[in-house]
Amino acid sequence: MSAAQPLLHTIEADDPTADEPTSNASRQQKNSASPVVLTPTTRTSGGASQMATSQGDAETGIAGIFRQSAHPLSLFFLYFFRVSAISVYILSGWFTNLYVLTTVVVVVLLAMDFWNCRNVSGRTLVGLRFWNQVDEDGESYWVFESRDPSRPANPIDSKMFWIALYTFPALWAALIVVSLLKLHLEYIPIVVLALVFNITNVIGFTYA
Repeated sequence: MSAAQPLLHTIEADDPTADEPTSNASRQQKNSASPVVLTPTTRTSGGASQMATSQGDAETGIAGIFRQSAHPLSLFFLYFFRVSAISVYILSGWFTNLYVLTTVVVVVLLAMDFWNCRNVSGRTLVGLRFWNQVDEDGESYWVFESRDPSRPANPIDSKMFWIALYTFPALWAALIVVSLLKLHLEYIPIVVLALVFNITNVIGFTYA
């Protein structure tokens, strides 16, 4: 029986030059791989809100309108009196049955809106004003004033003014139709007075 040979003599040593081309080729392949380019997308994950990408997106909403307005206080009171008058008229039946109280509050708000729109908001927001004047002969006529064309109005102020001027008369006209359909005839004089005030401002500023 022959003596067993050691296993170390049967295992050949690794040739370091055998794998060198392969390793160099793999390195070259890794280095030659095209780089990954990350491109931004407009999709949001998890319902997260998208951030504003421009100044116009950041300046939207009521806060943005008042921020861009040149006369935010005049713009505020223009809408305050009008929204308050129509809100009291609509919601008064839910909170009180006092017809006289509702009439007084709505008429006062309408009168304040009429004076504010004609003398303050129209002059500051769009540079227009009108009034009725009586001359020495007792004849009554309308006087219209307009701003110097070289000083244009703020576009936000002008847009919001004309929206308020034409929108609220349409709302009061719809309310008078509702009062007729529901046979709430006692509220018709309030709506008629609101239409008189609003339409007067519409005609005056349209022709100014």
